[in-house]
Amino acid sequence: MVKVSARLTGRDVFIGEALRTPMGRASAEKGWFRDLHPNELLGAVYTALLTSTGVVAADVEDLVIGCTAPFGEQSRNIGRNAWLQAGYPPSTPAVDVNRRCGSAQTAAAMAAAFVASGMHDLVIGGGVESMTRVPMNSPAKISELYGDPWPPELRERYDFVGQGESAELIADRWGITREEMDAFAVESHARAAAAVAGGRFEREMVPIEADGSLRTTDQSIRPGTNLDALAGLKTVFREDGRVTAGSSSPMSDGASAALFGTREALAERGIRPRARVLDQLTVGVDPIIMLTGPIPATQLILERNRLTIDDIDLIEINEAFSSVVLAWERELSPDMARVNVNGGAIALGHPVGATGTRLIATLLAELERRDAELGLVTMCCGGGLGTATLIQRMAA
Repeated sequence: MVKVSARLTGRDVFIGEALRTPMGRASAEKGWFRDLHPNELLGAVYTALLTSTGVVAADVEDLVIGCTAPFGEQSRNIGRNAWLQAGYPPSTPAVDVNRRCGSAQTAAAMAAAFVASGMHDLVIGGGVESMTRVPMNSPAKISELYGDPWPPELRERYDFVGQGESAELIADRWGITREEMDAFAVESHARAAAAVAGGRFEREMVPIEADGSLRTTDQSIRPGTNLDALAGLKTVFREDGRVTAGSSSPMSDGASAALFGTREALAERGIRPRARVLDQLTVGVDPIIMLTGPIPATQLILERNRLTIDDIDLIEINEAFSSVVLAWERELSPDMARVNVNGGAIALGHPVGATGTRLIATLLAELERRDAELGLVTMCCGGGLGTATLIQRMAA
């Protein structure tokens, strides 16, 4: 057992439960969850958390929910709206968090911090995104009406680009080839398909009745993906580039959340803590080649906990694009047999506001399955941010 003290000051924080919905493809024609209001996705996770733990809804002291496009159906505090629509008491408050792709992970970090500080004893942190019903470009459409978030004074400092171009810039800087990125994507689908076949997602999954069926797995996994199929895809962001739809995470719909509490608050309700939150952080990086955040985030969280990458039993890094993970691999030199062992977002999908706690749920279930101890979640975020969370599985 690696000896590591929690970095969080104040009270120790534990995860009592972590769950997520299947990830549906963002498609108005074929998406499984196209007819579901995002309140329904998040509400289903709330209900599953409460049912699984036996927690009385009125005992939940706050809801911290990530969402990257809080417009339309996702506006006016979706965390609160989903709670009320699910029939739970109005005494529980809520707050929405937007840190781009790191929204749910930041929501989880805030929930844990609320508990550590002594402000609350039981908090749900999570996220939701319906990229079918509230498209990813919703913020840009709002900007057309109410003004550019990047005025001339800011653009004089930075020549902003989209995330796809950032993925290409990363491939340029680290010399990552199209073939390497395609091979990584093939492996992601293969691992995800094997995980489904082995029932490895069942512990974390909240089945959703939608589109005429009970959905119990992720829609975008393609078991037959191979190098020849990916080699035939056109590049998306540069005509002469390397990034294709195959080496990018698909836009998706989904929700996820975790219950955070003190040991005493969980014990009072008969809940065995599944993990302890040891540390969490966010870093900033160059906003142009913006998706490199997992590199310094991982380096910093390891450094300040006096750990090496080899001390970490399992790692979940979000697969926004193949190039993001491959650049991180070159800088950190991890054992890739411990990284995204059940595939990642390229196969499973990436509902941007929900992925952070989806990663935590997936990591925790696999730590338990392998009887392993230390786990790390890290993500890149639009605008030049990187998140990291370090957890320790609690022995049964």
